[in-house]
Amino acid sequence: MTLFQDLGLTQELMSILAIDLTIAVVLLTLMRYLQGWSVKVNSSAELAERDNFAFGISTAGAIAALGIVLTGAITGEAASSLATEAIGMTSYGLFGLILIKLGRFLHDKIALNEFDKNAEILKGNVSVAVVDASVAIATAIIIRSVLMWAEDITLDTFIAIFSAFIVSQFILVLLTRMRENRYAKRNQDASMQQAFVGGQTALAIRHSGYLIAMALSFNAASHFIIYDPTAYLANIIGWTAFSLIMLIVLSLLITLVKALVLARINLAQEVEQQHNIGIAAVEMAISIAIALILTALMA
Repeated sequence: MTLFQDLGLTQELMSILAIDLTIAVVLLTLMRYLQGWSVKVNSSAELAERDNFAFGISTAGAIAALGIVLTGAITGEAASSLATEAIGMTSYGLFGLILIKLGRFLHDKIALNEFDKNAEILKGNVSVAVVDASVAIATAIIIRSVLMWAEDITLDTFIAIFSAFIVSQFILVLLTRMRENRYAKRNQDASMQQAFVGGQTALAIRHSGYLIAMALSFNAASHFIIYDPTAYLANIIGWTAFSLIMLIVLSLLITLVKALVLARINLAQEVEQQHNIGIAAVEMAISIAIALILTALMA
């Protein structure tokens, strides 16, 4: 016990951490099975019997996303009571789980509206699964940033979180449309969504990098927007304005850095026509790196 006390780990704090960890494990397990229930299949059969890699990637994205959200709910600080900690952790965890599922649903119906995502994943379409996983992770990063921004467990807190969530979904749809238009211009009006259906994994990896980068840059808004639980309209306007600015800045910087890092490489040809996964992975890394640097600079 002396070692734990020297590290600042009191019995009360250890009890709280144990509660947080237990609830987190339960929620992560629940998310795994929800993946199968939501599409009416046996998740164990899909993963281990059919060896459906696409289903596995989609499930991995969902579990990682929930883990990211839960890091925003776990503070490591002593709550007023063990019951309060359990209620808070469970509430944030379930709310985050619901928002992740809702975010994927909205993205499927609005952003990726040209195909049936679940049907493609059950058919083993890895490209669609990669995009699906990235949407879940991007949504989770955004939810986590808002959890860290908001305070307390009140109705106003959940309204503030949901408002920022809606704004983030609008921005992710806008980013997808921008990428679709750019792809169409370079490929004789071809559809980027249909390219995903066709199994263009390289294109999916690059697009995933943009989605996750946008989510990371969204986090910077929490350092500039002052939290006011009752200023519903001001919160929405603030998140929207800052997100649009970050979308423009991020797009310009990514374009510039890619032109320098990947000089003398025809990115459109390599990724969109030759399906070069290696180049796409580098593009993804550049997008995420720029977003992380921007977020660190504005913290």
